[in-house]
Amino acid sequence: MSAVQVTDADYQRLLEFRSGLRRFLRWSADRARAAGLTPAQHQLLLAVRGHSGRRWPTVAEVADYLALRHNSTVELIDRAQREGLIERHADPDDARVVRVGLTSEGEMRLADLSQQHLEELGRLVPRIAELWMGLDQ
Repeated sequence: MSAVQVTDADYQRLLEFRSGLRRFLRWSADRARAAGLTPAQHQLLLAVRGHSGRRWPTVAEVADYLALRHNSTVELIDRAQREGLIERHADPDDARVVRVGLTSEGEMRLADLSQQHLEELGRLVPRIAELWMGLDQ
């Protein structure tokens, strides 16, 4: 492995990028709470709705998206289901597999939050692009 000289400008760019990520995550958590969700519930709803499969995601797939253990994911899904955000159904091909989908309430809250996040990301893209420039080589 070759040694790469890290410059002061590199350190500054990394600091700005990491600080920006942390500010965005804090902003996101605040928006979730304002919508009556925990940040974890927001991420859960996004994991379910953003799943690209032709069927709802399985609990195992959701756990993978969230980088959580299965039992922690089940607890999060349980709480979201009690709040009317998530519903579960047995897979029609394998009753041992549980699939998770959004309720209309979950869809509505996620749609509002997602619109806010897309607008915020649109504001951040120019600065992120500047920080990224030259790193993809």
